[in-house]
Formats: sequence, structure tokens, C-alpha cells
Amino acid sequence: MKIAQIVCTFPPYNGGMGNVVFSLASELIKQGEEVVVFTPDYYQKKEIKDSEAEPEPTHTEAINNNLDFVKRLEPSLQYGNAAYLPEIARELDQFDIVHLHYPFFGVANLVRKWKLKNPQKKLVVTYHMDTRGFGWKGLFFKYYGYFWLPKILQSADCLLATSLDYLKVSLAGEHYQKYPEKWLELPLGVDTQKFLPREKPETLVQSLGLDKNLPTILFVGGMDEAHYFKGVPVLLKALYLLKQNNFACQTVLVGEGNLKNEFKLLSKSLGLEKQVVFADNVDNENLPYFYNSADLFVLPSTTAGEAFGLVLLEAMSSGIPIIASDLPGVRQIAKLAGDTVPANQPETLAQEIFDFFSLNTDELQLLKQQARQVAEEKFAWSKLTSRLRQIYQQLDTTSKK
Repeated sequence: MKIAQIVCTFPPYNGGMGNVVFSLASELIKQGEEVVVFTPDYYQKKEIKDSEAEPEPTHTEAINNNLDFVKRLEPSLQYGNAAYLPEIARELDQFDIVHLHYPFFGVANLVRKWKLKNPQKKLVVTYHMDTRGFGWKGLFFKYYGYFWLPKILQSADCLLATSLDYLKVSLAGEHYQKYPEKWLELPLGVDTQKFLPREKPETLVQSLGLDKNLPTILFVGGMDEAHYFKGVPVLLKALYLLKQNNFACQTVLVGEGNLKNEFKLLSKSLGLEKQVVFADNVDNENLPYFYNSADLFVLPSTTAGEAFGLVLLEAMSSGIPIIASDLPGVRQIAKLAGDTVPANQPETLAQEIFDFFSLNTDELQLLKQQARQVAEEKFAWSKLTSRLRQIYQQLDTTSKK
């Protein structure tokens, strides 16, 4: 089969949807399928003057050169992660299966129009999450969800949700109630060979200035306005409460964005400079070792903008137990390898962290083993991709009858 994957972001941009499609496409190719990923080309090449030596390739250019299954289309319009790609329709005509990852403003409706002109072609849509925002942006999202989202979903031959728990309360929930037969649950996955249980990496622990004798908490997530819901302030306030109650622990926060300095200032104002480390510019290659440096992973998200929590799977696969917010989709994963707490309650989060580190060694070890086992059995990309291929094959067979 010739399969097109369409997504609004892609590595080297460090976003969940792009990383998901990277893993899916890579695994589909391993399993013998022909795949092309279509994504906007946000990265402009610099002009080189004749007098200048050609520079070493950037990280972005290196990734572009090594991913021959990715086709980056230049947007005629773009805003943030939204882009208008008028040539997408011509590109899709050659494929048997087209798989759109929603949301993708500027392109989702173009794909819908392409499908209406090509009813014999099969369209799959994965609904990753609702879009939320403030002010005029929030109003636009509400309008789009009310008017265009139902039309886009209706055009698909098959609809996938990463979690039915989340889907039922999402903007797509009404469509699910009307047409449950069109929906299937297919969770996100994790590379269980990349994220492995290992001994704590001493070099990394030392470079971060951590005390190897203190319990270590890890947070991984975006620290920009688009990821305002990740809940870093909630975590910092919980750590402050633990400090006030003389509980000694240390926390590493991994992530980048325009809110990072604000979070650093909050940490300092709470007197947490010695207990909290903001790691800088952690790339995908080194990220697994940050999980290995931790004893507990915390995802304190504040809203349903957190629809799944891919980082939960990375922690589980690394053998790290979880505490996460009790949110649709997130709780379904977290309870398999840890526990949940109500969102926006730093006091409850602090108590849950304290209770976790009060467990004895055998209990902690059992939780770590359970986390890894669940990741291998339920969320390995190889298994989930095999299931996706079966969905594709059924659709492809139907189209050729």
C-alpha cells in the first residue's frame, strides 16, 4: 500500500503529534509499507554568499537529509503550527490510504475537499486532541470545532481516537455518539528499545548537580504558551509544600519554551533553587537517560488540553512509576503504572509524592517492573503499528471491490 501521513509538525520540532507520526511512519516502513509524511516546511534555508564557506549542516538539515520519507511543503500562509498548503491535493492523488492527524488548521479542510472529489480513496483521521486558547484564538477554535470539525470527521472512512475516555468528553464526542461504528480506539505507542530501564547514569546525575542519595522527580513537557496546561506551577507549588514539611527530594524539569524563564523565577521565589533543576536543550538522543535518572515521573496537567500524555509511556517504558492529573485520557494511562490526583491541587499532589516515597524498597521495585511490563505488552509501537496496518488493509480491500 502507498500511505500518506499528514501532520502539522514533525521533528526536529519537538511536539507530540510529530513524534507520533515519525514513529508510526518508521515502523510502517519496517513492516514493508510505502509511506510519505507531508508536513509544512517551517525551516528556511539561509543564503550563502560566494565569499562564505558552506557551514556545517544544522540539526534540522541533518534530520531533513536523513528522512527520505518526509516531504516538507512550503506554506503559502502560516501562523504558529497552522499552515495553508494548496498543493497537498495534487500530492494525495497517488496514494491508496491518506491518514490525517487532527488538529491541522489550514490543511484539514483541504483534505476533506480532496476526499469529496476522490470518494474511492480511503481517508483515515486520528483525533489527537481538542484545541483550546484564550481571546480571539479561543473564539476561532470554538467556531472551527462547531462548524468545520463535524464536516471533516464525516468525510473520513475511519476515525481513530487515542483514548475513548478522552473522546467522549472532547469536541468530537457528539460525532462519536451519533456514529460510534466509525470510531476505533488506537492508543499512542512508545519505542521500548529506546526507552529502557537502566542504572542511573552517573555522568548525567553529576552534570545536573543532583544528589544521588536523594529521591528524584522528573517532569518532561513543553514550556511555551501552546503547552500552558502542562502544570509546571502546580508542581513547583507542591515541591514548596514538601520543602515546608521537611521532605527532601530533587526535581528535574525538561522542556523548552517562552514560559521557561517565568517558571525559573517562580522556582526561585519559592526558594527551590537547590532542589529544582531546569535542564537546557535536551535532545531526543539524550532524553531516555533523563528518565533513567529519576525515581518518579510527574505530569501535573491542568486541563483537558492534555489528551493522552505521550511522556507517560516513555516513563513507563523506562521503568519509572507515574503520578498524573485525573483527566480524561491521561488517567487511563497513568493508573496502569501509578496513580492520579485531581488537577490544580498542589496540596494533594504533594501528599501523593510523599506517600509514594514512603513505600518500602520491594513495593517500589514492583511498581517499576509493572510499569515496564505494561509498556511492552500494551504500548510497543511494533504491536500498535501492526494493528493500524490491519485497519489500512481492510479499507484498501474494500476500495478495490
